[in-house]
Amino acid sequence: MSAQRDPAPYDALLLLSFGGPEGPDDVVPFLENVTRGRGIPTERLKEVGQHYFLFGGVSPINDQNRALLAALREDFTDAGLDLPVYWGNRNWAPYLTDALREMVTDGHRRIAVLATSAYASYSGCRQYRENLADALAALEAEGLPLPRVDKLRHYFNHPGFIRPMVDGVLRSLAELDEDVRAGAHIAFTTHSIPTASADTSGPAGEHGDGGAYVREHLDVARLIADTVRAETGLEHPWQLVYQSRSGAPHIPWLEPDICDHLEERHAAGAPAVVMAPIGFVSDHMEVLYDLDTEATAKAAELGLPVRRSATVGDDPRFAAAVRDLLLERAAAERGIDPERCALGALGPSHDLCPVGCCPARAARPAAAGADSPYA
Repeated sequence: MSAQRDPAPYDALLLLSFGGPEGPDDVVPFLENVTRGRGIPTERLKEVGQHYFLFGGVSPINDQNRALLAALREDFTDAGLDLPVYWGNRNWAPYLTDALREMVTDGHRRIAVLATSAYASYSGCRQYRENLADALAALEAEGLPLPRVDKLRHYFNHPGFIRPMVDGVLRSLAELDEDVRAGAHIAFTTHSIPTASADTSGPAGEHGDGGAYVREHLDVARLIADTVRAETGLEHPWQLVYQSRSGAPHIPWLEPDICDHLEERHAAGAPAVVMAPIGFVSDHMEVLYDLDTEATAKAAELGLPVRRSATVGDDPRFAAAVRDLLLERAAAERGIDPERCALGALGPSHDLCPVGCCPARAARPAAAGADSPYA
């Protein structure tokens, strides 16, 4: 971690997340927020919302964000970093616009933003930047002073993100019966996205088959698998697979799906599988339903032993990594060339999203990038 402890020019950090319903009455309004502009009828949203209703209409994501918020504040205090941390969501309370309004009212003018998405993609980066631009436009319309917002770089390969996931895989392997442990496969999972979105993820120079989205996930999977091998002496076969597909069936999305993969591994004679959700920061609904419920049921049907490893959540090492990313960016903004922590083959990501990075589905302004109208 960086020894630098000066957060200037930043005077606050915003934890920016997706949001989720916190009761049955919230589910359809939440899904209306998520799908706004797509013309999806209410009855269809009620069908989609069944995943939430199975859990009492409550997504775990907000409580997980509260825990991460507390972990960040504790880490900052322990490190002697005097910087307030706020929280806002794209799709449910506390809403992003309200959080930014509160920050501006409290006097903050230079805000660093941590998005709870570690990888490059439209939905994982550009859309957050568009939401930031929308919130800034709302504040401008209210006559409030506009802060400058800078989104912290992608952290998929930061040691504080990687090591907790390594430990989660090691714990899951240890939980398997000894007679299947050595031959267990590792299925590294992430959210499926349309192949067209994957192919245009990241800066324009990285566009192509799978783009930065697939490349970054493969690098993380390889890092974890190599570390597990080094620490156990066992070579576990692994593959990057996908989950949580949605949308029209005629549109190609990244494959294979985790349930299809479990069937394939069982047919090929795999004795067990560890499902490692590397694409997710916390155990939110996609993890709870798609892995812990649906994929685990598929494995039980096959008679295939499975374990699901933990996401980073509010792990203190991840909180420390956020502090490191903040101080690194602060140093760069002051004209200092900071040490940038990154593992694997890809190196640290860019600070400022370039023009053409994870292009929008339709032209919309986005903050915190080279093409931002809010410099």
